[in-house]
Amino acid sequence: MSFCCGASMIGTKGTLKHYRTRIHNVPILFCPVCHRIEVHYLVENEYEILAEYAHGDGASEVDFHDYVDESDKALHENCVNNEDEDPMQIVQNQIDMSLDLLTFAKEIGDSEWEQQLKKRLIVLSQRRLKLKMKRAPGGTV
Repeated sequence: MSFCCGASMIGTKGTLKHYRTRIHNVPILFCPVCHRIEVHYLVENEYEILAEYAHGDGASEVDFHDYVDESDKALHENCVNNEDEDPMQIVQNQIDMSLDLLTFAKEIGDSEWEQQLKKRLIVLSQRRLKLKMKRAPGGTV
């Protein structure tokens, strides 16, 4: 599992820019709290090689899927959530994990970690509230 700032990262595919080259369908990990993005560690080397070659060739856009075999199921095995899941369920899972970590941080007396987790819980709670309001009849955010 990949973690960032008290939350587990979500597995998805995205477009990344390397200099002037856009690389589409790159397996990435996304933090739902701070929005940090990183290339999935299982394809990081392939991404770097493709990005350098594409940039060297002057390509403006390439599709990662066209050049790299991603059939490896391990890409999604280390992710707690994936982008195709219900957003409300993803946020709820993140809140549950953060609460578990908060309990542990309190047990070991790590007050700095507790404060970080509390901040993450505030962000996640706000996101859950926005999702609830969006789903309510006539709700807009």
